[in-house]
Formats: sequence, structure tokens, C-alpha cells
Amino acid sequence: MNRIDRLFQSGKKDILSVYFTAGYPNLDDTVRIIKSLSDHGVDMIEIGVPFSDPMADGPVIQASGQKALNSGMTQKKLFSQLENIRQVTDIPLIMMSYINTAMQFGFESYCKRCAEVGVDGLIIPDLPSEIYLSDYKGFVEANSLDYIQLITPETSDDRIRAIDDMSKGFIYMVSSAATTGAQQSFNEAKQQYFKHIESMKLKNPTLVGFGVSNKETFRAAADHSRGCIIGSAFIKLLGTCKTIDEAVETLIKNVK
Repeated sequence: MNRIDRLFQSGKKDILSVYFTAGYPNLDDTVRIIKSLSDHGVDMIEIGVPFSDPMADGPVIQASGQKALNSGMTQKKLFSQLENIRQVTDIPLIMMSYINTAMQFGFESYCKRCAEVGVDGLIIPDLPSEIYLSDYKGFVEANSLDYIQLITPETSDDRIRAIDDMSKGFIYMVSSAATTGAQQSFNEAKQQYFKHIESMKLKNPTLVGFGVSNKETFRAAADHSRGCIIGSAFIKLLGTCKTIDEAVETLIKNVK
């Protein structure tokens, strides 16, 4: 059982998973950010690999990725930074990248290196499910990685069931059919969507992402899932707070 499965099988609710862009705000901040998030009680961490054309990301994460790329962040550099990360934390770590980045590294080698450094799962938002099943699933499973897929309010129930069948770990429930970005509240339509997915009783647990930024949005989402993923709100804090610890402490105060 990997760490993602262990977290969800523990029965814990109100799970807080935090996304950050590797190499932002500074090239060598990766381990410091992971340690601070872990030390402050975050349940899971999503490590974003910066990419030049991040189709699922809003302006805040796009800007952080461009700054990281300009500073020299690469997939090879990130793996080097993570080499001893399991001496720092034992919480689940997920690598979020686009398929081009993984393909440039070599997908089989990419999965192998993720496992070697202690990454537990993968999110690749631009990899079609059918292509994953036919060409990539074997490499993921051979390295005991969970493969997390996204659903949106536009995803049909039949498609959600199919994604549920082929996913491992959890399902990333995108709050809206848009790019990432903090919101102050979730409207009634989004809350009905959360309730509908909850009523489907999927075999995989769900976490809500895209738009969670404060107590109101965290509560609205976590009431109908196992918890939330926060990205843009944390990236903003990393860019404005004086220290990484201050950014982490402010985030937790804002949402819990």
C-alpha cells in the first residue's frame, strides 16, 4: 500500500493537499517548501513540474511556472532535488506534469525515477484516458504509482464511472470547467455538482481542486468530498510572504 492509499484508508476527513510549482519562488526552494508543508500538518503535496504551455493552469500558476523555467528548473533538476526527500517527510507526494515533459524524459524512465525518489502518484491532465490505458498504464503500475485523473462539471456520468474504474488513489474533482485560480465562494450550481458526485458513491475517494482559497470554499467542497487541493492561493502567498513558513502558516489559517 502506498502513502496515498494509506492516507485515504485511514478514514481522515477534511484532507488538505497543497500544490506548489517546483522552482518557485526560487530554484532551490523545493525541499524547504515540502518540509514546511509537512511540518505544519498538510496531508499531501502536489509537486508541479513547470511547463511552457500549461493548458490547465490559470495565470498565477502559469507565471510561477515561467519564473521557475527562467531560473533553470527542469525535470532532471527536480528529481535531483527530491533524491533524499523521504528523509524529510513521509506524507504522500504527487507529481503533476504534462505529458510532453514526461515524454521528453522518457515515460518509462520518468515513472521509474518517480518511484526511486519516493513519489507516490502522478497527475497528467493532458493525457487522454484511452491513451493512458493502451500505452502508459503498464509503466505506472510497474512502479507502484497511483494514477489520478480529473473530472469536471462537464464530464458525463458514464465517463465519470469509466474514469473511476481506471483510476487509483483518488479522483481530482475540478470545481469548474475552467483553469486553476482562487475563488471567494462556490455558487449553488457548483455545490449541486459536489453533491451529485458524492451521491454517485464512486469506488475512489474525491478531492476538490480549482478555486479553493478560504474557509468558505474549503468547507463547501470538503462537506461533499474527502477534502481539497489548494494551489493558486498558496502560490500567491509564496510570492508575497517574507518566508516559506509564513506562507504556509497563512494558508492554513485562511482555510482551516
